Amino acid sequence: MVPLADLFNHKTDGEHVHFTKSDDSDSDEEEDGDDQNSGEEGDVDQSNIDLVEEKDDDDQSNASADEPSTVENSTAKPSGEGYNDEDLEMIIVRDANPGDEVYNTYGTMGNAALLHRYGFTELDNPYDIVNIDLTLVTKWCSSKYSHRYAKARVSLWHKLGYSGCTSEDAEYFEISYDGEPQLELLILLYIIFLEPEVYDKLVCVAEDLVGDDDQHDEQDTIDSFAKVVEVTRPAKNGVEKLPDVKKLLQSESIGSALSSIADNRESLYGSSTLKDDEEKLRTCSPVGERNIYHSLVLRVSERKILGRLRKHACSWPKTKKRKHT
Repeated sequence: MVPLADLFNHKTDGEHVHFTKSDDSDSDEEEDGDDQNSGEEGDVDQSNIDLVEEKDDDDQSNASADEPSTVENSTAKPSGEGYNDEDLEMIIVRDANPGDEVYNTYGTMGNAALLHRYGFTELDNPYDIVNIDLTLVTKWCSSKYSHRYAKARVSLWHKLGYSGCTSEDAEYFEISYDGEPQLELLILLYIIFLEPEVYDKLVCVAEDLVGDDDQHDEQDTIDSFAKVVEVTRPAKNGVEKLPDVKKLLQSESIGSALSSIADNRESLYGSSTLKDDEEKLRTCSPVGERNIYHSLVLRVSERKILGRLRKHACSWPKTKKRKHT
């Protein structure tokens, strides 16, 4: 199937065709077989009923012996000229005008994956992401506090059952195309900004807060963080209502931290600006300067995402600091 599907170029969210293995010949012939054998199965059922009514043990034994072969014949896979288990079906999912190129899709993936697997990139790919290494976050925290402070806060974050994405012994966080930071990164920043006495309190109960089940989705992570909030922001006399935990992760301090981390991440691109890279990309040939072109596509996309991250973080409302008791 792959060689035929690869005859068509990929276009993210703009494909005209899908390819799939065709099971029509199997299902049609099986239905024909069922129709041909339906009378036999009916005879067997009626024979069993008659035998039960007559309570003839010998005939019942014979009917039971015959029944499996009858059922087996009715479900046997047909063979013949019309059957081919490698049939391929091309399904049209979008209209194409005469003369237009017809596109396939290789899946919903960002430019980094497309370049790694297929050797090309797309401008403005909505599935692009930016990775921010945990070491970059730790470095920012160390510069604001100390290396020992950063190590202790990250250790508690891990102890509570949180982690980022992992690849080849590296841990990182994903920033979506829209600039939305990974939830685990926000929780880490929340723990970093805890007051010392609250941090110490959380350390004492950390093992009790870790559940037996892994965190499979965002809701699991939010539910887990709610337990942390109950410790770090205890209700007074049981009257205070537990706040929206996601709003706690959108504080002014966390937003400021995200902006600083985004600046540190973008500094890895050197002294050139986003505008410089966009101009280079505009004049770069995707054929004659293939490597440079794809590199610029990745850089421009990632820098735009970092810009959205800053804008996203700056949009969070300013909150008053609360004294922890």
